[in-house]
Amino acid sequence: MRKLSLQTKATLAISGLLTTPAYAAELDVSVELPKLDVAEYHRPYVAVWIEDATGKSAADLAVWYQTGNGKEGHGTKWLPDLRQWWRKSGRELQVPIDGVTGPTRPAGRQTLKFDAKNSAIGKLAPGNYTLLVETVREAGGRELLKVPFTWPAAAAQDGSAQGTSELGAVTLAIKP
Repeated sequence: MRKLSLQTKATLAISGLLTTPAYAAELDVSVELPKLDVAEYHRPYVAVWIEDATGKSAADLAVWYQTGNGKEGHGTKWLPDLRQWWRKSGRELQVPIDGVTGPTRPAGRQTLKFDAKNSAIGKLAPGNYTLLVETVREAGGRELLKVPFTWPAAAAQDGSAQGTSELGAVTLAIKP
């Protein structure tokens, strides 16, 4: 077995200190889409994303829209109706995006799970962020909810916001 020189040992120790730490954190998001008693119900378009402390989009987590060419036409035409998300990052994206975009969801609680090893949250720099959930529905309204958080989490974090019309409860749980 070859012995390492003192210089080699020092170089290895310093390089270990200078590398970016890998966060093994998990981020769980729950979005409640309320069942609405209306004459004409359409599933909502929903965008879930993260903004940094300056309000710049840091990560797109989910975008749900009408993905097919049904009787209402191609769904991407209406993505700009998710106004805040569209202004922050939507207009820059080429949809569909693997792992981000998908079809609209039915009423009920929808859960999303992300881990730092295999998703966009792994690229977040340490700092303060806001989770945003925006929804808009044809023949309906729009709503935007925000949940602040710190990344990476030194301890478990929980946050929530309560919608009043198009969204129910939005919860965020971060596990370090």
